[in-house]
Amino acid sequence: MIDSLKRLFQRDEAQPAPADGVGVLMVCMGNICRSPTAEAVLRHQLQQAGLAGRVWVDSAGTHGFHTQEPPDPRAIAAAGRRGYDLSPLRARAVRPDDFHRHRWLLAMDDDNLAWLQRKAPQGHGAGLALLLSQARQHTERHVPDPYYGGTAGFERVLDLVEDACQGWVAQLRSELDAGQA
Repeated sequence: MIDSLKRLFQRDEAQPAPADGVGVLMVCMGNICRSPTAEAVLRHQLQQAGLAGRVWVDSAGTHGFHTQEPPDPRAIAAAGRRGYDLSPLRARAVRPDDFHRHRWLLAMDDDNLAWLQRKAPQGHGAGLALLLSQARQHTERHVPDPYYGGTAGFERVLDLVEDACQGWVAQLRSELDAGQA
């Protein structure tokens, strides 16, 4: 019991993905604003869609600046106002095995996507994409980093992430139903 609780909060080590499911890794630079928000939103939407047991969601940063730190308090507050709990999450860096453990690594912007493409090990099986590639209502390509801004930036991140995650839930359902995951 104590070991499982430690694993839940020890985010510097990747969590094991379920053997019969598919993993999705949300990626931003520091793993304290955008990617933990996207992790919580996708988990919630997967739960609502009945896919929580089939899709495993995690988040990480391309840079390990904030390893083991909780999400930014402004991200926690904004997410909390919409019913998402980011408080148990802890930042970790992307690891080489993430490319083998997850079906999708979803970047928040082109810089993080380019980093993933450069660091991807030979023969990895993960799809690398922008989170907003599945957005249905927004035309932006990037989830802007709200770190140096105010409250409105965190609300904007949630608007974009909620939209994109709806598209990803549909994409993942389609992949699972087709046996591609």
